[in-house]
Amino acid sequence: MGQRLSGGGSCLDVPGRLLPQPPPPPPVRRKLALLFAMLCIWLYMFLYSCAGSCAAAPGLLLLGSGSRAAHASPALATGPDGASPRLPFQAAPATPFAAVKDTADGAGSQEEQSPEAPDSSSPISSFFSGSGSKQLPQAIIIGVKKGGTRALLEFLRVHPDVRAVGAEPHFFDRSYDKGLAWYRDLMPRTLEGQITMEKTPSYFVTREAPARISAMSKDTKLIVVVRDPVTRAISDYTQTLSKRPDIPTFESLTFKNRTTGLIDTSWSAIQIGIYAKHLEHWLRHFPIGQMLFVSGERLISDPAGELGRVQDFLGLKRIITDKHFYFNKTKGFPCLKKAEGSSKPHCLGKTKGRTHPEIDREVVQRLREFYRPFNLKFYQMTGHDFGWD
Repeated sequence: MGQRLSGGGSCLDVPGRLLPQPPPPPPVRRKLALLFAMLCIWLYMFLYSCAGSCAAAPGLLLLGSGSRAAHASPALATGPDGASPRLPFQAAPATPFAAVKDTADGAGSQEEQSPEAPDSSSPISSFFSGSGSKQLPQAIIIGVKKGGTRALLEFLRVHPDVRAVGAEPHFFDRSYDKGLAWYRDLMPRTLEGQITMEKTPSYFVTREAPARISAMSKDTKLIVVVRDPVTRAISDYTQTLSKRPDIPTFESLTFKNRTTGLIDTSWSAIQIGIYAKHLEHWLRHFPIGQMLFVSGERLISDPAGELGRVQDFLGLKRIITDKHFYFNKTKGFPCLKKAEGSSKPHCLGKTKGRTHPEIDREVVQRLREFYRPFNLKFYQMTGHDFGWD
């Protein structure tokens, strides 16, 4: 009796209170939810497409090598007559500079244990850092120290289909006992179609490395950046000198006996450059076609050309071209106009491209005579004349 039905109202008029209106029809909510979901999907796809294109932008980076000191192997020596040396190494007797050389080599290694940190990731890269999965590397830059390995890796990181760990893992030479699971965990996450890479130049002169990498995967692609062994040795010495100014002269360290002209190959700066000897170990486990030899000299004079060869070797589209590089006249090296994840020009730091000390010309000539037969053998083994002689 106290209730009445309102004529055109949307609610019941009850004495003392007003009943609330019913909620909006369910179809409206469903449409709003669907619209929001579509917006999120579109935003995700937009950022995903940008991640690759931003990484492929041209960059700026100084050419150089950030490799670690290599392990010294038993010695190999020649006499002053310049006769072709035998490839098998013979243990070298101790020299007055043995302890000094070990210390010098250690100083070089210490610097390389703290390689330049890679460029910080862009916000988009950071957004996707949790995407994909960690894989064992499909390609490894295995050498050589002071050949240009750091520059090559940073150049390659401009490619959207290349993901690489910044610091040198040193797994196959120093940390093999930690296992492949530990090694894999060091790698960056990759999406389908991307290549995982790392670089540790001392692998090339580590006797155990070829068998260990082959055990991980016989299909691993190997890249070796090589350089005139005489220039490489001087660069190696220059790096050590910057850390230990009190070490003996290059000339003193080069010879066991300067009077006889006997080269001291127990010094790693000399021993690393006997490329033919080291390559023999690798060819027991990998076919020559699975290895690419990059010219450190041409990486300076024609970076786009060498990067083209590397991209072809890795099965990548040639995205890194001439437009990515410019020549830094002050440093004397090519640089990238933009590095990975950066919009600013950037070159490798002051530890790269150091000025070499003046070396006695007779010593340089004697070293060229020493390396010549090994260089020729290396040319034959690789099918490539690097023009060092």
